[in-house]
Amino acid sequence: MFDTIISTIKKLTEAGIALIALAVVVQVIFGTSAAGVPFIGGDVIGTITSIVASLGSHGLVGLAAVAVIYALFTRN
Repeated sequence: MFDTIISTIKKLTEAGIALIALAVVVQVIFGTSAAGVPFIGGDVIGTITSIVASLGSHGLVGLAAVAVIYALFTRN
């Protein structure tokens, strides 16, 4: 039962990452205007940039957070 739950969570995470990647590509192509891409509904690149800047401004704690996130996404 737990294996099924974990597998489902992994698949949902992969789908979410794919959607974020798609949103970034669409925003690069069409820009941030609401008229150009109505289904995105926000500034995806700006949000990602602010998250990275926030992690970077916290020095070692931000670096540790990035390491933990990387480890979570790359483990099998």
